[in-house]
Amino acid sequence: MTQYSESLDAVVSGLQSSRTEGLTSTRAEERLREYGPNQLRAKKKKTNLQRFFEQFKDVMILILIAAAVVSFIVACNGHETSEFFEPLLILLIVILNAIMGMVQESKAEKAMEALQSMSAPHARVIRDGKEVVIDAVQVVPGDIILVEAGDNIPADARLIESASLKSEESALTGESVPSEKDASLQIKENAPLGDRANMIYSGCSVAYGRGRAVVTATGMNTEMGHIAGLLEGESDTQTPLQQKLAQLGKYLGFLAIAVCAIIFVIGLIDGIPVMEIFMTAVSLAVSAIPEGLPAIVTIVLSIGVQRMVKQNAIIRRLPAVETLGSASVICSDKTGTLTQNRMTLVKAYDAASGSLTDVSGQDSPEIKRLLEYGSLCCDGSVIEKDGEVQHIGDPTETCIVYAAMKNGSPKEKLAQEYPRLTELPFDSDRKLMTVVCRIDGKNVVITKGAFDSMLPICTSGDMDKAQELVNSMSSDALRVLAIGCKEIDEVPENPTIQELENGLAFMGLVGMIDPPRPEVRDAVAVCRKAGIKPVMITGDHVVTASAIARDLGILEEGDKAITGAQLGEMSEKELTEKVRHISVYARVSPEDKIRIVKAWQDQGEIVAMTGDGVNDAPALKAADIGCAMGITGTDVAKGAADMTLTDDNFTTIVSAVKEGRGIYGNIKHAVAFLLGTNIGEVLTVFLSMLFWKQSPLLSMQLLWINLVTDSLPAIALGMEKVPDDVMEKKPKPKNEGIFAHGLGVRIVLQGVMFAALTLFGFWLGWNETGTIEAGRTMAFMVLASTQVFHAFNMRSNHSLFKTGFFTNKYLNGAAALSLFLIALITFVPPFALVFGLTALPGHLYLIALGLALIPIIVLEIAKAAGMIKHHQ
Repeated sequence: MTQYSESLDAVVSGLQSSRTEGLTSTRAEERLREYGPNQLRAKKKKTNLQRFFEQFKDVMILILIAAAVVSFIVACNGHETSEFFEPLLILLIVILNAIMGMVQESKAEKAMEALQSMSAPHARVIRDGKEVVIDAVQVVPGDIILVEAGDNIPADARLIESASLKSEESALTGESVPSEKDASLQIKENAPLGDRANMIYSGCSVAYGRGRAVVTATGMNTEMGHIAGLLEGESDTQTPLQQKLAQLGKYLGFLAIAVCAIIFVIGLIDGIPVMEIFMTAVSLAVSAIPEGLPAIVTIVLSIGVQRMVKQNAIIRRLPAVETLGSASVICSDKTGTLTQNRMTLVKAYDAASGSLTDVSGQDSPEIKRLLEYGSLCCDGSVIEKDGEVQHIGDPTETCIVYAAMKNGSPKEKLAQEYPRLTELPFDSDRKLMTVVCRIDGKNVVITKGAFDSMLPICTSGDMDKAQELVNSMSSDALRVLAIGCKEIDEVPENPTIQELENGLAFMGLVGMIDPPRPEVRDAVAVCRKAGIKPVMITGDHVVTASAIARDLGILEEGDKAITGAQLGEMSEKELTEKVRHISVYARVSPEDKIRIVKAWQDQGEIVAMTGDGVNDAPALKAADIGCAMGITGTDVAKGAADMTLTDDNFTTIVSAVKEGRGIYGNIKHAVAFLLGTNIGEVLTVFLSMLFWKQSPLLSMQLLWINLVTDSLPAIALGMEKVPDDVMEKKPKPKNEGIFAHGLGVRIVLQGVMFAALTLFGFWLGWNETGTIEAGRTMAFMVLASTQVFHAFNMRSNHSLFKTGFFTNKYLNGAAALSLFLIALITFVPPFALVFGLTALPGHLYLIALGLALIPIIVLEIAKAAGMIKHHQ
């Protein structure tokens, strides 16, 4: 049964309640046991221990652990204490990576907690025929609740009585103005939530008036609970970068196993001792796996997060930075995101002079008089405190009061000069409000309300022209109110509608709007230039939404605007086919928002969703990246989102997209740098075993290169400045691999070059000195130094002569520190001993340096010849 479409008697009897007596205490206790407490179900959270152990599911990590175990077994069979250094170092790296992952994931989901905190702590109910105050968690279906202005609504309920009742429902519907409520209405069964005027909802508040209602749903059965269920059901999506790195990890893991197996077989055939083959296999595993890659990517993303904080964007999940940079669609809520979430009076029409003007604060005497009369017929107020303007009451009233205030007529002053003598409060049936004030010694009746309601009670004024203006202003998304007045001789003691609301002189019209943020137009234009499709999704009416979307450049020629009802008639397949041509969705539900997001995702697009209300939370979580508003946003929206904009500025999203694109480019450079070095290490060890049956590098030396020498330049690459033209390019396709545009081939070729240089150094050192230790020392110096210098190649696909050799100060420092660390373990005897290095003849050091500089020369020639193209 839909509680809003049934008759009130059927609803109350169906709940076995009484309009006047409510439930008995006994029946209420039974229902509390039956339905449970009136609260939202909390999602069970993982413990830190569970998160810690989940980090060990990665293939790369498992192979490293296996390598550490093998190395530990070998060390136990040896006699040197130093042999334990290697397995301990590997395990330390694995544990540090796991701790880092655990800390990152321990930012627990706050959305459900925030939803729970929105519940009203207490409720006024009728139990056993008496009014009592109980904890909101004890409210049950069938309870009769009493609400008035300022109250939070404890549960979903069907109105029994209402007096000028308005409910603030923007958290559920996205509408910027309170919804008018009327207990006498019976609504159509398929009416959207925003049109169910005979219902009030849990998690919302009463903005005006009072009411009595019978509770129809509590806890998870409420509309708020339904959203909580959707939110609970939406799992966090993996970002494209996470998916690609996970896939890369598997490939590298299988590569390590395959190479180890080949070397193991070759070693057995050649009669090499089993323990020695094990140690070589460990070296290969270490060289094949970029141990620092997960940490490097996390650090680079963290650097991006710090940059974005300075631009008013707070990132909740690190990989969201990269996803935002890949975004090709931004689905934005209207109220509070594209608009200011504050009704503003922008137009006024004075019937006597026939002038329609923009309200400026320095208006003509005629417009000023119209605003003063309108302000006198308002209950809302505006106060200025500590330089801030606070609107108290109905936004449609407070914007009139504020417009009069800006014209030098504050409400308090008007109330003193022209005291209110009597009134007829606003009524949703009449859609009118009337006051009688003493103005210049006369009793003046002032009425304001909807033009359609004013039309039959005004007896003077050009109403045809007024009707044309109303139509025109409405098509521009303005909410229009009419104002009329008349003089009376005596003020009735008990005024009636018949006495006051007739024979009025039409004074004029006022038009108000929740205005677009002025900076959003430029932000939308930048989005379109960057190949990003902006889409408006709102709970507001389609005419209002379309006008604002057209003004902002979201709704262009050929684009469509549809309602939630029209959307509901579409199948998933039909929506997916038509989604590219729809730019505005109006009067939509939380489920509709998820459908829209998923339709775009089915088209292969990466979707960013912005919003601030509870109704946005499920879609924020379902999107590839959710962006919540920090000032107007609810805690629920912030908890469900990946990112929060602290200034509620749509332009910040554009800045964040630019930063995200730059960071993704930097991550690609860092990953390519690390993988190129790893391929070089694998080929070096593998080919050396084939040629000489000796490993040119020990596993400890490889670990040092991977984790110390390589990691510092890789981090510095992540701090490269974002290119200026990054927003002039289209978003990368969702299925585009991280190695697109020939990057994978370049990485392999660079790895081959590193291996050739290192093997030459190993052969030269071994040949000239006759000791394997000298050959390994030479190989270590060449490989480690080559990779440090190669980092400068990886800054950009442009030539170093264009980007500047030393314009990245972080890379300059990282390179200097890496070279110092190479020198430290090469030339300081205690360190050299631990790492199996030895002193070399002086000329070999110069040859090693010369070999290390070769990649810079080779890559500069390749860039100049156009073999490497710029695809930032």
